[in-house]
Amino acid sequence: MVRTVLQREDAALHPTSCWMRYRLRKASPRMTTTKWIVETRDGDVAHLVAWNDQPLSPQRNELEEERLRSLVADPGLQRHREQREAVDTERLRKIIHALPDAFVYRYAGVIDTTDGPAYRLTFQPNPSFDPFDLETQVLKGMAGELWINAAAQRVVRLQCTRIRDVDYGLGLFAKLDQGGTLLIEQHPTGQQQWRITRMVLQMNARVLFREIQLDTTLEMTEFAPVPPAMDYRAGIALLRTLPDR
Repeated sequence: MVRTVLQREDAALHPTSCWMRYRLRKASPRMTTTKWIVETRDGDVAHLVAWNDQPLSPQRNELEEERLRSLVADPGLQRHREQREAVDTERLRKIIHALPDAFVYRYAGVIDTTDGPAYRLTFQPNPSFDPFDLETQVLKGMAGELWINAAAQRVVRLQCTRIRDVDYGLGLFAKLDQGGTLLIEQHPTGQQQWRITRMVLQMNARVLFREIQLDTTLEMTEFAPVPPAMDYRAGIALLRTLPDR
């Protein structure tokens, strides 16, 4: 069941029948930003509308407007962003492909959610799992829960905690500390679409001789369909019509 459901999640990584716009709020101890995001055939476009939950200052607003004007004038900037998105999507795809084999899953009953009953599965590390690249090594030493919507057969929630330290390169190059957590929640957003609506990442790591603390929360709300297969310039024009709030 896990393998079948995750194959469905893999196929949904690239929307082909419905593009959407939504609000993205990204919070960390350092700052909080709020952006409108519009999906287009040329990749996503974004418009910053709030900083630390306050309207943009005139100076920051002018910088954002200049960024959008430069993006409209230079398609190469959007192509570069689209390429970065493709790299990120491929990394996520590798992790999705590895999830069925990375863990040993156990059925833990049915749980009621706002989207209907969901199968609750718990998981522990699979001792025979051999990560095949850097992206999938992050799954080592993780345990948690996976919820699957019973009717739609889509992932509702993935929550995992690192139960032991994980070293890369014998611990000389990188190390992920025990106790880090990852939470991903997904819900239907209309038009028979399911999208990630919340992601929380808390993790301590060491890369070479540098300590890194990750503490980020992403919240995606106000999903709505947009005209299909817009180019990125049309997406920017749509961004300008969305409320600054």
